[in-house]
Amino acid sequence: MSSMAAVKLFRNQLIRNVWRFRSSGQIYNFRPSNVLLSSSVPIRNFAANPSLDDSVNEKNPTAEKLEFQAETRMLLDIVAKSLYSEKEVFIRELISNASDALEKLRYVSLKAGESHDLGSLDISITTDKTNRKLTIQDTGIGMTREELISNLGTIAKSGSKAFLQNIQQSESTNLSSIIGQFGVGFYSCFMVADRVEVFTKSMNPHATGYLWKSDGTNEYEIIESDNIERGTKIVMYLKQDCREYASEETVRNVINKYSNFVNSPIKLNGSEINTIQPLWLLNPKSISKEQHDEFYKFVANTYDRPRFVLHYSAEAPIQVRALLYFPELAPDQTDFYDSSTKGVSLYTRRILIKKEAENVLPKWLRFVKGVIDSEDIPLNLSREMLQNSSLLRKLNQLLTNKIIKFLHDKSVKDLDEYMNFYQDYGVFIKEGVVTSDDPKEREELAGLLRYESSYTKPGETTSFEDYMKRRQEGQNDIYFLSAPNRTLAESSPYIEALKKKNIEVIYCYGSHDEIVLYQVKTFKNVKLTLVEKEINAANSQSSQAVDLGADSLSQLQLDSLLPWIESVLGNKVKKVKTTGQLESHPCVITVDDMTAARHFIKTQLKQMDDEILFSVLQPQLELNPKHAVIKKLHTLKDSNPELAKLIVEQLYSNSMVTAGLINDSRKLVSNMNHILELVVEKY
Repeated sequence: MSSMAAVKLFRNQLIRNVWRFRSSGQIYNFRPSNVLLSSSVPIRNFAANPSLDDSVNEKNPTAEKLEFQAETRMLLDIVAKSLYSEKEVFIRELISNASDALEKLRYVSLKAGESHDLGSLDISITTDKTNRKLTIQDTGIGMTREELISNLGTIAKSGSKAFLQNIQQSESTNLSSIIGQFGVGFYSCFMVADRVEVFTKSMNPHATGYLWKSDGTNEYEIIESDNIERGTKIVMYLKQDCREYASEETVRNVINKYSNFVNSPIKLNGSEINTIQPLWLLNPKSISKEQHDEFYKFVANTYDRPRFVLHYSAEAPIQVRALLYFPELAPDQTDFYDSSTKGVSLYTRRILIKKEAENVLPKWLRFVKGVIDSEDIPLNLSREMLQNSSLLRKLNQLLTNKIIKFLHDKSVKDLDEYMNFYQDYGVFIKEGVVTSDDPKEREELAGLLRYESSYTKPGETTSFEDYMKRRQEGQNDIYFLSAPNRTLAESSPYIEALKKKNIEVIYCYGSHDEIVLYQVKTFKNVKLTLVEKEINAANSQSSQAVDLGADSLSQLQLDSLLPWIESVLGNKVKKVKTTGQLESHPCVITVDDMTAARHFIKTQLKQMDDEILFSVLQPQLELNPKHAVIKKLHTLKDSNPELAKLIVEQLYSNSMVTAGLINDSRKLVSNMNHILELVVEKY
């Protein structure tokens, strides 16, 4: 049987077992990724009873020695040597098991109508630094002898041996292929312990207590014992190099890191330590601002306050509880350049899985802090990697859509508050536009963008939604212009024709804004069009039929002027022609794709000389035949060709600067000085 077939057979058998238990009502909050059992035992491994004493009276002085199942020995070897990246997670695993045991007891007792007789339901942890001993106990459902064997001595049989043998024979050290196949939480204790003892007694009436002990090698012992109350206690005799886990401070730190929010009290050496409430599970209306402030400081490890709080829950298409915070403080420079998504912690049933969970939110939302808790995400044995990428994508999409909608609602209900946020974090929204592969998501993000326009007053901004309401009749595009500031935007030659038609133009001043809007492409089925592109389109529609008029150069004069200018500029231009789109400016430069050209200049200019640059850009110089400079140029080319050539060069350079295709304007100074010399000499 192939390894993949073994995996499939094992998974199918495991799911059938779990489904049978679920259908029979024997199971509580049960998932295939959590189990380590044979088909007869519907529970995980559990931890123990705080009132139990280490000493027991053995009814049978002859211990019953049993060998681990072969597959279990393989699994123990994997766990002990290479599965977990951090040894400290064994505490998290055992506490999680103990919490499950308590939940299972609550469920079974409630179903039997005996919940009032449960007594204290908690998890007790004791450290003994002198004897290098750590004890983790619960008062949960406990185990019978059969369950001890099934839970701690064997694993589900179907396909498991072939599967584990394939793992061992593989040259790969990547163990993610065994994600979700076994619930090995209990076995993690052998990473740190030379010897482990498990004292347990089932909740069943008249149940017998047992001691299970092993050094994690080939065999284990089960001894029938007295003086054991309901529950399970795990006693670990720590290895020399793991003695730190017998320290109260170390254990406290691990619990605070991973297990602060389990659904039962955790007592460390008699003191309850998990006192912080899991706010994401509470009714949002019952949480005060002060509680949010304190919880935000805890989860974000910061001292500021949240400016926005998003408390969200859903059952479909994926079960999730999320409590997300938007920081009050503006981001610093490291936040802009750090592309990791490290703001949110991922939990499952209150147990921390990943402190800085990657890919749960897109990278552009890395400024968001908080907690995400989902029972639907399958995890690997060490709970340190997410297995099912399709479910992770669903979670990512669900939360991203919710956050975008939340911000949109905020911009409608409280614009001033939203604009304060946008001023600090708008760059992240723009990053989302550029990096998103989903056109619909890009459009939704575009609805959050704010820019000045030719309609707004200086300092005021508008949205695309509001722009759409002000469109002129017959206007089929949203026009935008990239410029360093408003003064240059309003004096740009590229918007003259649009201003004459009273068409609004969006002004974007940021260095990356043009790329952002280039990526948006459409908003509510209306194209976003760069104004330079509009000039090209208008010229194409009018072809060569430019209305010259009485105050313009004649066609005959242009027929002699245009070729002469082309000869002066040489390879710097693809073509020189006239345009009817200008009013106060003598000329403009156009290229096929101005956005791509400007981006090319910014990123590649240092790697090429001017000749190669012009051959790539292939700019066209478009003249306004009505402008005084152009009309005078026609006569100067014959009367003073030296001055005329300098003016042509200057007009070309000015147009390239205006188009944003020259980064260093210092090149213009030399030519300008030469022109001034000739003018001064004349007078």
